[in-house]
Amino acid sequence: MLGAMAIATLPSPSPSSAPADGAASLVTIAACRTPLTRAPLSAGDAEQLASALKAIAVPARLRLLSMIYAAEDGEICACELNEPLELTQPTVSHHLKVLVDAGLISRDKRGVWAYYRPVPAALDAPRAMLGTSD
Repeated sequence: MLGAMAIATLPSPSPSSAPADGAASLVTIAACRTPLTRAPLSAGDAEQLASALKAIAVPARLRLLSMIYAAEDGEICACELNEPLELTQPTVSHHLKVLVDAGLISRDKRGVWAYYRPVPAALDAPRAMLGTSD
């Protein structure tokens, strides 16, 4: 579908291009308006999506997220995440907190252990924005 086109006539931007008789020179430009096929993100949705994308913009967090999504039982203990990533426990805990705060994963504390599971709906917004599924 083609967008609507508007024609605007504006004064010439350069005085040196004005005619010798002093009359104002005019420049005609075309402005396009491309129709949108779906509603753009609201300011609130954009803020929330930016927060989630910022959280996974760090490679270690993206790896953590992929490990949590790949867990056989749908959840994984934090104690299993340090070694494969070759990161210290405090560093892994920090990254997990950022992912929890962004709403990408949930945390279930069981005694001294913390178990993490994905929040599947959290990735719906990026998928929808990119026009992809699963």
